Amino acid sequence: MLLSQNIAVEDLGGEVQAIPISALQGTNVDLLTEAILAQAELMHLSADPGGLVEGTIVESSFDVHRGKLATALIQRGTLKKGAVIVAGQAWAKVRAMFDASRTPLQQAPPSTPVEILGWKELPSAGDLLLQVETERRANEVMRVREARASREKQIQSLPEIEAKQREHEAQYKPKLQEKRRLGRKKAPRIKGLQREKEIREDSGEPRLNILIKGDVDGSVEALLDVFDTYTSALCRLDIVHYGVGQVSESDVELANMFKAIIYTFNTTLHTNAKSSAEDLAVTVKQFNVIYKLVDDIKQEINARLPHTFAEEVLGEANVLQMFLITDGKKKIPVAGCRCTKGVLKRNALYKLVRRGEVLFEGKLDSMKHLKEEVSSIKKEVECGLMLDDHGVEFQAGDTLVCFEKFKVPQVTDWKPPGF
Repeated sequence: MLLSQNIAVEDLGGEVQAIPISALQGTNVDLLTEAILAQAELMHLSADPGGLVEGTIVESSFDVHRGKLATALIQRGTLKKGAVIVAGQAWAKVRAMFDASRTPLQQAPPSTPVEILGWKELPSAGDLLLQVETERRANEVMRVREARASREKQIQSLPEIEAKQREHEAQYKPKLQEKRRLGRKKAPRIKGLQREKEIREDSGEPRLNILIKGDVDGSVEALLDVFDTYTSALCRLDIVHYGVGQVSESDVELANMFKAIIYTFNTTLHTNAKSSAEDLAVTVKQFNVIYKLVDDIKQEINARLPHTFAEEVLGEANVLQMFLITDGKKKIPVAGCRCTKGVLKRNALYKLVRRGEVLFEGKLDSMKHLKEEVSSIKKEVECGLMLDDHGVEFQAGDTLVCFEKFKVPQVTDWKPPGF
């Protein structure tokens, strides 16, 4: 696997170190640290502690007591309190910094992981952190980046917009031609037109709406990556909103509007949100293990899927010959049969099969043995069977299959990788 990507580990004669670890068990974490330090020495890694700061956002989160926080790794320069920094579409004037043990820091030199307080908006994990000279410069950078993001979004949406335009033209041109044919300047209004969203909502297809809140940006991104793998046609899965931090009252109101379930990961509900959720009967489910959260969503999807029907064959009978009995002025066909498998039940369902083709499926009007109405026929016993469709005629060699139908719950076919 690694060799196919031109990565040769030391055990195979290469130069790349390979350390088997388990973060859950804490296995070989110290060896991994030593390996990283050794590799850094071999690569002669160094950084300039002077000049404007550069770094990478590792994580972002919302702390109830401290506010918006982003964890960054400083790669160049020395970050100090009061510095103005930008990352992605967010900027901050550093009000405070903390190390991994939440001890306040006055400055953070290169190779220092640091929690930064003072963000106007939260950056995303992986964003490049850059220091700028002034807040005015930070605002200029934000305007440029927002404009660029807007253009990129328009470019990405262009194929969808063009497809909708083509669809509109395909619907509009026939109406325009009809209007011209009738010589009218205005086409008649079509009542009852609905927006696409409303039509989808009324389609009756199974749907699960969810709202996601996580403790940090990375947790939310990980969940969104999992949901991106959802392609099942059995049930729609719609994320009405996602974000970082505690569940707020507005989150509850939004979930109520869309009849969504709120899922939280390593975060809690604000006190007002909790009472609001109880008043509005909004379901809130809290998890701290991603596997359990995904499993619960699968269960919710399964609960929305309609049941399918399965069949259990109870017995079979071979048609020996057909009799006609008189009922008033009508001649009704009756199959003279012998039960060859299992048992035949009077109140079960039956299929008439001829050369592999099902000619009838339904119930019986009568089951008789020696001219007496009976409720069941055992194997190797002969009987007379009358179907509830008197227009069906039998032939010697036909097979009558006795069966029952029962409901079977459907299970989603969504299998996200790694779960």
